[in-house]
Amino acid sequence: MSHLYKIIEIIGNSPISYAEASKAAIAEAAKTVREISWYEVKNMGGKVKDGAVVNFQVKLEVAFKVIEE
Repeated sequence: MSHLYKIIEIIGNSPISYAEASKAAIAEAAKTVREISWYEVKNMGGKVKDGAVVNFQVKLEVAFKVIEE
């Protein structure tokens, strides 16, 4: 049996790290999107204030299985 997947882009933020930004984005998306299967980091960036990194940001492609009801 084959499966159909849909891909969406989401952006996560964290003051701690890129990994934490990814985890936060997936956790938030999982509140409303079912069957998340995988993600891929498409872009990383952040905010600098007074010469220090104060925020990490990631853009993710997230795939989830389309469920027939």
